[in-house]
Amino acid sequence: MKNEPKSLQEAIIFFSSIDNCIEYLANKRWPNGVTCPICGSERVSAFNPKRRSWKCSTHHSKREFSVKVGTIFEDSPIGLDKWLTAVWMLTNCKNGISSYEIARDLNVTQKTAWFMLHRIRLALQDEDSKKLNGKVEVDETFIGGKARNMHLDERERRITGTGGKDKTVVIGALERGGKIKVSVIKDRKKKVVHEHVRAHVEAGAALYSDALRSYDGLTQDYAHQVIDHAEKYVDGQVHTNGLENFWSLLKRGISGTYVSVEPFHLFRYLDEQVFRYNNRKQLNDSSRFSLAISKIIGKRLTFASLTGKLETTCAY
Repeated sequence: MKNEPKSLQEAIIFFSSIDNCIEYLANKRWPNGVTCPICGSERVSAFNPKRRSWKCSTHHSKREFSVKVGTIFEDSPIGLDKWLTAVWMLTNCKNGISSYEIARDLNVTQKTAWFMLHRIRLALQDEDSKKLNGKVEVDETFIGGKARNMHLDERERRITGTGGKDKTVVIGALERGGKIKVSVIKDRKKKVVHEHVRAHVEAGAALYSDALRSYDGLTQDYAHQVIDHAEKYVDGQVHTNGLENFWSLLKRGISGTYVSVEPFHLFRYLDEQVFRYNNRKQLNDSSRFSLAISKIIGKRLTFASLTGKLETTCAY
């Protein structure tokens, strides 16, 4: 498609036209021609500019469909101009962007912006099952609010112990020069840590970790070397500085941009940060946005499933 935007300013101008939005999404979704998202039939009528939809020739329910059907945008009354601008901003802002910023910039409510961002995060999930190889760092960290930043009632609800007791454990594996894989785990015990490493790292890889005892025993499957942070942080190739840098970036985003993240939503924020990190060097802003758009199909997140509450009659 000609004249695709290369910057946020160009994106806002370009996607201010609903026709540009539809044409862009249709070209990305159906590069070989429009097909019915319900039955997959290629027998589809020409685009109806008045209704901004297509119609499948096969008789079934929902024969008429828009470019939103079967994507994270389905059933949303929010215009594609706002949706695509939100996708651009989330995929390209290094430290993320809060729902309050999106609400102000797009002129929607904060609740609507929060829901939009979570739907976009769903699309950004890493679906690559290929294991990491070569030189791989593994490390874990605690994610949780700092007590000094909380109101008293919030502090009493969320902080019931010391150290990492009331924080969420996150573990990561980073292939040097490659991708990172991050997960929320229930604790740092040996069984849990070993399961994560074996699920995401190819056997035989050079593995670097700190001196946490939970990593003991991995020498059976990996060339495992340990750096004891009580003594030093780097010993030649043996270090976890790559993952330490990622944790720093992640925590700056959570504490500086999002301020408060509930543990049951944390994995979505990890998906967001991992997407930007894994595509930070190879892709520019426009390519990162295009990649995100290619991942919106076949994914659905309702407000009820997101919040664990019954559906409301409100439209977002």
